[in-house]
Amino acid sequence: MDSIRILVTGANGFIGRALLHRLVALPDLSVRAAVRDPASDLSAKVDSISVGNISDTTDWRPAVSDIDVVIHTAGRAHVMRETHSDPLLEFRRVNVQGTLSLARQASEAGVRRMLFLSSIKVNGERTLEGSPFRSGDPPTPLDPYGQSKLEAELGLSALARETGLSTVILRLPLVYGPGVKGNFNRLMQFVKSGIPLPFGMIHNQRSMINVENLTDLVLRCVLAKVVDGRTLLASDARDLSTSELISLIASAMGKTPRLFPAPLPLLRVVGSLLGMRAEIDRLCSSLQLDITETRRLLNWKPAVSVEQGIQQTVQAFLKHAK
Repeated sequence: MDSIRILVTGANGFIGRALLHRLVALPDLSVRAAVRDPASDLSAKVDSISVGNISDTTDWRPAVSDIDVVIHTAGRAHVMRETHSDPLLEFRRVNVQGTLSLARQASEAGVRRMLFLSSIKVNGERTLEGSPFRSGDPPTPLDPYGQSKLEAELGLSALARETGLSTVILRLPLVYGPGVKGNFNRLMQFVKSGIPLPFGMIHNQRSMINVENLTDLVLRCVLAKVVDGRTLLASDARDLSTSELISLIASAMGKTPRLFPAPLPLLRVVGSLLGMRAEIDRLCSSLQLDITETRRLLNWKPAVSVEQGIQQTVQAFLKHAK
């Protein structure tokens, strides 16, 4: 088989680094990394190209030259405490205009396929019991980040029809693994501190995906023709309540989970008073993904169990917390 030439954007980010680690270990693949700023700590097996800030004016041509597949992980991430005066404008600049500029330049350079890592926030913020999100559900984004991801998806689909570029869209829930930041990292900090947490009465269900499972799924999407033009959902195929997640984190730390029951209305009131209503809503609501179609099309199942993934994530956290 001829070598497949792959470009990973956002290669010095959490997901990008995990992808590079997986891809460079495989034969018959050559890997190039696109980063915003020059990075000296990437694998020596990777050709690294700095592209600067991402927008509609980014020059991707050196990065996409002689590339077969682009895996686009770069973008403006969702933030809990937005400081930009016009968040939607800023998300569009990076996530929509930057993505479509990359796709068009990739198509012009002869790239065959582009994988776009989108977000389940395209579908919405929460699910009802027994009604997980499916890839064919009508999109209902409720914030600027989700709206920008949807607009990027729609633009990619239109560009694919115009140019023939094969596109695959993966909508992701929370991605975790060694080195994870954000809310998952904060939750580990709370558990490590031993502070009692008021989620003993919360019986929600949330989907997540371990970064190793994600990289495995992405690799399958690189190679499989059957997913051309598809929008797929991804998860570990096992959902957890917030109390279950805290218990697993505590177990991985060798601790007894410290949970006490507090009514959801009270949690929301306290969250509002502390300016943490959005965080409380995420910790207490359900957000489930049905990945039946993904598993069927790719004959795929997550290789890393939830317990294994959390154990690895916690051990990495503890190592760096010392």
